[in-house]
Amino acid sequence: FSLYKMIHSGNSLYTVENVDTSKKKAHRAKRAGPSKEKKTLKNAKKAGFDPNDKTKKPKNLKGFSTSHPGKLLRQQQHVLDVKTKRHHIPLPNRELDEPPPIIIAVQGPPGVGKTMLIRSLVRHYAHQNITDVKGPITVVAGKTKRFTFFEVPNDLNSMIDIAKVADLVLLMADASFGFEMETFEFLNMLQTHGFPKVLGILTHLDQIPKYSKM
Repeated sequence: FSLYKMIHSGNSLYTVENVDTSKKKAHRAKRAGPSKEKKTLKNAKKAGFDPNDKTKKPKNLKGFSTSHPGKLLRQQQHVLDVKTKRHHIPLPNRELDEPPPIIIAVQGPPGVGKTMLIRSLVRHYAHQNITDVKGPITVVAGKTKRFTFFEVPNDLNSMIDIAKVADLVLLMADASFGFEMETFEFLNMLQTHGFPKVLGILTHLDQIPKYSKM
């Protein structure tokens, strides 16, 4: 209506001769419907695959994005996990089901009764009599508890080794004679290596003549 009004308005610029009628309306491609589906199928066959056949993949794999982004992320994470495991070699589990035994060291000067004490303790826990105490002796004191008895000799190297690993020290002293130099030396070594629990034991109390001196 506006074009008709402008033509008949008397203005020579908008005459019928000056209007360009050669251009036609542009074609609009189908975006949905059967025509669109036919064209899509035609283009797919031209590309070399059938869109209805889900078993076959297109020839140009790079021209189509993945349909499962979550699967792609899981694959990438799996590759990274495999590379990381190569750097971190898993260590075997060397822990035992039962805890290690408690190490009990029996120390004292010669003739104070160290061997007799260990024999008595073994007879109390294991109900067995032993004649010679040679080396460490391990007894079972419960379902998950074990004791290992060490008789500490009067040797400087042996005293240092026992002081490093002992959990409990039975420090024996002759009551009739008093403390000797070995006792103080061993106490000094225990203090250097962490000072475990120490239990003092006095022996030969029957050799004291008078009760007042005791």
